[in-house]
Parts: sequence; C-alpha cells; structure tokens
Amino acid sequence: MTDTASFDLTGKVAFVTGASSGLGRRFALILAKAGAKVGVAARRADRLAEVVREIEAFDGRAVPIPLDVTDPASVRAAVAAAETELGPIGVLVNNAGVNVAKPLLDHDVEEWDRVIDTNLKGVWLMAQEVARHMVRLGHGGSIINIGSILGLKAQAMMPSYCAAKAGVINLSRAMAIELAPHKIRVNAIAPGFFDSEMTHDYLKSNSGRAMATRIPLKRTGAIDELDGVLLLLASDASSYMTGAVITVDGGHSIGL
Repeated sequence: MTDTASFDLTGKVAFVTGASSGLGRRFALILAKAGAKVGVAARRADRLAEVVREIEAFDGRAVPIPLDVTDPASVRAAVAAAETELGPIGVLVNNAGVNVAKPLLDHDVEEWDRVIDTNLKGVWLMAQEVARHMVRLGHGGSIINIGSILGLKAQAMMPSYCAAKAGVINLSRAMAIELAPHKIRVNAIAPGFFDSEMTHDYLKSNSGRAMATRIPLKRTGAIDELDGVLLLLASDASSYMTGAVITVDGGHSIGL
C-alpha cells in the first residue's frame, strides 16, 4: 500500500538541468521541499545562485553547477561535481530546453542544430552519464525526461522542437528497457502549455489566447500543477513505473 511517506525524498540526491528559470527552477524547489539535496544546473550561473538562496531559505540543501548539456565534457564535470558535493545521484530531471518558432522553410541549420542538440542530444548525454554513475554505484534511481505534448502531436512553426520532443519520448522508452536490469526507472512527462519564460509571450498573444480556448479545460496550466507528477516519478511511489509518458495538459493533446 502506498502512503504519503512514499513521496518523501529525504536522503536522496536530485539533479535538475535547466534549473535557472521556468519549470526547471520550480522542479528544483519542489524536490528540495520534499527533502532531496539538489544539484541545480544551467548555463546561467548568476541565476542558479538565486535558486540556491531560495532553497536555503527554507533550510534546504542545494549546490549550483555550471552546465552546458550539449557539451560531453561539461556533462561529465557537472555529474562528478554533484556526486562530490551531494553524494550519489538518485534522481535526474532532464529539463533543459530551447525553442525556435519559425516556419519549416525558414529554419536554418544552426537553429535546427541548437534545438536538437539541447533538447534531444542533451537529454541523451545527461541520462547516459547519470546512468553510468548509478550503475557504477549499484543503487538504481529515477530518470525523468521532460518531453512535451508536441512530441506526441505536431504543430506548425516548430519543426525542430516537435522532432526533438518526439525523440525524447521514444528515447525514454528505449532507455527504460535497457536500464531496468540496473533498477533505474526512466519515465517522461509531456506537459502542455504552461506559462514560463519560453512560452510567456506566445500565451499572452492573440493566437495564444485563442489556443487556450481550444483546451478542454479552457485554460493553460499553472506551474504548480506539475508538482504532483514530478514527485510521483521522483519517489518510491512510482516504483513499478518505467517507460511511461504522462501528459499534463488539461486534455489539450486529445483534442489537437
């Protein structure tokens, strides 16, 4: 039987990429409030310091870790730093992402590579390195990849983003199969539209407001509405879940 204690992360170490703002920042705060020690990682070191201060304000434990998820050397150094500072990593949240909103015919190679490298290659590099760490230490763990409903359904103007997030979802399934013997669970969250730095301007535009009216729940998501699924997948409450893709989108994807 599962009780609320199953969601407790006390004693666990979590690592969150893209933690300097938006969903990543929120994920780091929620994991810390659940008791985890958190490595907060991103390219913007100054903003990571703000996240650490906020976590320390409620007596949480966090360390800022500079990270470029597209750079294998940076990934290796970041994971080693988290292990040294906090201990064995038990939870990875692969959240770092970028987007280019532009018609297919106007996308250039540099834009395509930036989105694919960050959103897909970066997920693979981080998951691979953390999984090696988990296998070496033999303690298993949970890898949570942040996909999108645009990895399940397509939308115009974002070809590279849709391609990358579809890759994240099937990569998560492939990793779940291979890593299960090592007691490493791999699951994905596919959020719909939530107000963040990446989406704010669009959601406030006429087209963004019109889009929201087509969501069955008639609104976009509040950032705290991802807290529950995050804690589920990070904790022992999901001990029999791997290879799952959980949509949190107000029913948006079923109506696209």
